[in-house]
Amino acid sequence: MTEIEIISEKSLTLGEVKDMVAEIKKNTELGFRANKTMEYVELFAKQKSSEITEMKKKIEELNIIRLKEKVIAKIIDLQPTDTESLKMVLTTENITVKQEDLGKILECLK
Repeated sequence: MTEIEIISEKSLTLGEVKDMVAEIKKNTELGFRANKTMEYVELFAKQKSSEITEMKKKIEELNIIRLKEKVIAKIIDLQPTDTESLKMVLTTENITVKQEDLGKILECLK
């Protein structure tokens, strides 16, 4: 069995995955897993890539130290609409954020 070497790792939103798989689909035929991935992201990816980029930029500009790329991607995918929902997303990553910062994050998602 061959050994896999991870060169880099990056957290992506569902919309970004959708764009990547669509780009791959243009050049080659998708395998079983890629087709399943495409079906999934077509069902659940709600935003356009331009909207995702804008939201991601706005949230990163808030400079909330505890928010890592992985958490930002999860927030954008789940689109919480109130502070309680946002807190639930953050607790899955064991992160606490000030109340005022929660409001700022929610504003970035609108």
